[in-house]
Amino acid sequence: MTQIPASDLKTILHSKRANLYYLEHCRVLVNGGRVEYVTDQGKASLYWNIPIANTTTVLLGTGTSITQAAVRELAKAGVMLGFCGGGGTPLFAGMERELEVAWFPPQSEYRPTEYLQAWVRFWFDDGLRLGAAKALQKARLGRLQQHWAGSKSLKEQGFQPDLAALSAVITATLPALGAAPDTMSLLTEEARMSKQLYRLASQATGYGEFTRAKRGDSTDAANQFLDHGNYLAYGLGATATWVLGLPHGLAVLHGKTRRGGLVFDVADLVKDAVILPQAFVSAMQGHSEQQFRQACISALTRSEALDFMIDTLKEVAETFGRLARAPAHTASGGDAA
Repeated sequence: MTQIPASDLKTILHSKRANLYYLEHCRVLVNGGRVEYVTDQGKASLYWNIPIANTTTVLLGTGTSITQAAVRELAKAGVMLGFCGGGGTPLFAGMERELEVAWFPPQSEYRPTEYLQAWVRFWFDDGLRLGAAKALQKARLGRLQQHWAGSKSLKEQGFQPDLAALSAVITATLPALGAAPDTMSLLTEEARMSKQLYRLASQATGYGEFTRAKRGDSTDAANQFLDHGNYLAYGLGATATWVLGLPHGLAVLHGKTRRGGLVFDVADLVKDAVILPQAFVSAMQGHSEQQFRQACISALTRSEALDFMIDTLKEVAETFGRLARAPAHTASGGDAA
């Protein structure tokens, strides 16, 4: 068998990779030079190939194990590895509580520093950091409106949102975001907007009354799917920040004192647009967890979510990095956002 040099495994850009895996009740190992996961069926063991050169993230859930050789090959290919509880949500108190999942990014001495340098240039300025948070939120709203109105898959599944009401929510939210004097006000506005989006998604699917429950506190299908799907977005967020060499602790909005906050910030770019509507659609159609997960992964891939995350982070880093170098800048950072 011809061995593929490790350097060739990175020829597919992360933003163009198609696969994101969540695995449970299996073993991940290297077999014949390939990374595979093994499931047991009676007395037989079934081997399934993982195309690591075309994979962004592997989440290992309940009942999984992985060999050192498999971790080495995943790292060579630049695949983000995460350990989590069942269905992508935490089960153990000992988990990394910053992200509710323990992330193991591939190690490399040659990660890019261009965007990290631009990011830290503005990050220590409260006004510019707030401006960057507003810029991410505005990009989030634009993506939300675009996907809810234009997704062919959502239309085929019967998701019929009131686009006029959605536009009204966004129109009211944008100036409120721009006027927010601090991150606490920004988070308050985000929470208010989220409640309205849940209501619109519930109405668009005929789901009925809905209240967002704390993670693990509800048996409601939509809440469970939201929890599950959000971790897929976190996987892409962790990948996007790793690709650009941005540490997870340099958050601009969420968890500034927790080292995983930037992944939350980046995941927000696609959670409302992709995960939220699919959670309600799948709940109404009685989807299994696996069907919901596959629908989310397909939607994230078709909408080029990772591309969007990376491009948005690049733009924010470049824009606010330049402002930090300028002789003078506004303390609020609001106009730049």
